[in-house]
Amino acid sequence: MGAKVYQYPAHRRRRGGRVTRETFDRDLLRLQEDVAAMGARAGEAIHRAVAALADRDLVAAEVVIAEDEQIDAVHMELEERCMRLLATQQPMARDLRTIASVFAITIDIERMADHAEGISRATKRLGREPLVKPLVDIPKMDEIVQEMLREALGAFRTHDADRATRMAEKDDLVDSLRSKVFRDLLEIMIRDPATVPRALELVLIAQHLERAADHITNVGERVVYMVTGQLRELNV
Repeated sequence: MGAKVYQYPAHRRRRGGRVTRETFDRDLLRLQEDVAAMGARAGEAIHRAVAALADRDLVAAEVVIAEDEQIDAVHMELEERCMRLLATQQPMARDLRTIASVFAITIDIERMADHAEGISRATKRLGREPLVKPLVDIPKMDEIVQEMLREALGAFRTHDADRATRMAEKDDLVDSLRSKVFRDLLEIMIRDPATVPRALELVLIAQHLERAADHITNVGERVVYMVTGQLRELNV
């Protein structure tokens, strides 16, 4: 007769499974909260970068540049936590979509922070030289970017695909303002070629903001995928 294999009582097995699932749910929720916090931090960096440009505050611009490494470090930590959840748990299909979405969203957020750094570097290159045109459209772009980010992160927190879809519609406004900035600056450069270096820095800043809005739209797409399982482009 073979050795008897001990079986845990059924109630113990159920309890053990429940504790494991509760731990997984808690870790996944904390991961999502930390991703949202990283997103808010990247948005703040963009806003402070534009404010540094408006105030011609080179010290503030340098602070934004220095903080980019900190956001990069958060990005790496969050990616590692995604991988750990996949390796140590047995997530279901919806959990897999959430983890995959979180992984992708951290990449877009990290790139948003890179655009904040890019704006600040352009501000430093401009230095104290006078701007070739008043800052009107660039702050408007930042305002819309901040609105989009708040909506995207809100949709991410609440798993609201409709809210994410509506948010992405605002990307067209950012694109239109970027085109207007380019047209206005092109006219200035044609009239006075001496303005070209300074004007190109403003064109670059507008492009950074446009790309930040694109990354936020990507976040919205991942929210839709996380909720519905459908990966599709928004605001095509």
